[in-house]
Amino acid sequence: MNGMAAFSHENAPEGDILRFTGSLTLARIGDLPERLRGYDGPASVVDLSGIERIDTIGAWLVHRFAAAHDARIEGLDADSEHLLKQIEAADQPVAMRPTQAVGVVRVVGEIGDAVVASFKTLYGLLGFLGATVIAIGSVIKHRRFRFNATVQRFEVVGVTALGIIGLMSFLIGIVIGQQGAVQLQQFGAEVYTINLIGRITLRELGVLMTAIMVAGRSGSAFAAQIGTMKLTEEIDAMRTIGVSPMEALVLPRMIAAVVMMPLLGFYASLLSIIGGGLFCWISLGIPPITFIQRIREVVPITDLYIGLLKAPVFGAIIAMAGCFQGMLVEADAEQVGMRTTSAVVQAIFLVIVLDAVFAVFFTSVGWT
Repeated sequence: MNGMAAFSHENAPEGDILRFTGSLTLARIGDLPERLRGYDGPASVVDLSGIERIDTIGAWLVHRFAAAHDARIEGLDADSEHLLKQIEAADQPVAMRPTQAVGVVRVVGEIGDAVVASFKTLYGLLGFLGATVIAIGSVIKHRRFRFNATVQRFEVVGVTALGIIGLMSFLIGIVIGQQGAVQLQQFGAEVYTINLIGRITLRELGVLMTAIMVAGRSGSAFAAQIGTMKLTEEIDAMRTIGVSPMEALVLPRMIAAVVMMPLLGFYASLLSIIGGGLFCWISLGIPPITFIQRIREVVPITDLYIGLLKAPVFGAIIAMAGCFQGMLVEADAEQVGMRTTSAVVQAIFLVIVLDAVFAVFFTSVGWT
């Protein structure tokens, strides 16, 4: 039966020796750790030739004692020596997380991290755009356009969105009319409410609000769908069998968003004008025929052209942001939610930024 772990001190010509006896195992170590902590004498050599067994706990205890007293360890067989070397290799100082900076330093650091992350994301989007262009060239060259997948995306992006976009646009038209009339009535110019409804709807809000709705509805769906496929390794399986994910997943969604956005934008503008016209008829007493005639007089055709030109660009941005974030999903299911949120935020942000760029550009070329 193995004896309990113990140690004794001995003076020798080569230095003070601490001799261990018994079994240095968890079951037999007893109060040895407390006694070693209470030992305050010198120790030049730790002699383990008299022990019966040693396990990881015993090796760790001896190693820490020898390190604290700068003593060398002797008397181990080959297996025990290997165990002790593994303990020494594993006993490394732990790098503590630095204390978070507070105040201005922390705020500046977070702003810097956000700026760096934004530029990395922009760089990734540009690279993804390049990959999409290459995929389009490959599809044209090899004539392998996925018609069924694209038509299905048309339904998801466009047809099923008609109800919510129509309701939203109709109500926005009423709100624009009501708010404009309240302000213009102060100057006896409520008739110009028609101008406000027609121009702001066709030129800006119709397409912009549609883009925001599509980003929240379809852009998030693109990111979630592709992210889930990435998580379940379906995309890796597609690459294994020679199917390009860019051609099979990204291009149908991109084409659907680009084609459907002008149609949805025009539809939204039309519903907004109808909502504004209904408000003018009920609240301001302007008959529908007068409203339509006034719209034709004050709204230039360039406003419609501007809206229709911006719409496909917005659609491409929304689809690209959704697919790009979906492709970045890794590791766990939590990434799907995070990337979906990022896709919506990035799409809406880029749409608004591009809308501002378009506004400046069209004003500079005289389309006012």
